[in-house]
Amino acid sequence: MLNIIWCGMMLASIIIAIVTGRIPELTAAMNEGAQEAVTLALSMLGMMCAWNGLMYVADRAGATPKIARLFRPAIRWLFPEYREDTQVQNRMSLNFAANLLGLGNAATPLGLAAMREMSKHSQGELTPGMMLFIVINAASLQVIPTYAVTLRGNYGCADPYDILPCVWLASLSALAVSVAAAKCFEAGARHG
Repeated sequence: MLNIIWCGMMLASIIIAIVTGRIPELTAAMNEGAQEAVTLALSMLGMMCAWNGLMYVADRAGATPKIARLFRPAIRWLFPEYREDTQVQNRMSLNFAANLLGLGNAATPLGLAAMREMSKHSQGELTPGMMLFIVINAASLQVIPTYAVTLRGNYGCADPYDILPCVWLASLSALAVSVAAAKCFEAGARHG
């Protein structure tokens, strides 16, 4: 669907540029945008590699059980079907830690690893716990929005961290509403 929207936007831009006689401006904007995209990707790559490496080292150094212990009460309450599976809890915990640090790209492989562990319990079906895990990841509670702060710093913001209270309020609200909705749908599916 996003590919269709993206292609539609590109096609509309080209048609409008042709109709208005602004093809040179369109070409210049495309070239400038492509250069900025590469520069931005390279600047974000270093930060992403550092955090991914830190999460990998934490996992290999045995910090995963310690991180899991912090999240265990919430995981057991939200995901009763995985209450006894420490491997699932460990994978979920690393994913949640990455999301709390605002590391969406680092959280993705950790989330996939957690889903693989959860799928061992489901015989190929999507379980309520798996759906809730997806919902929580989509809401992405962030304490330190690393990507947003890095972007703001790269583009010259005087205080890239001044967005923290807004990010905390927005992500906490999104998480609360998302979890409540998922639990309501789960309860409705069980009783309906």
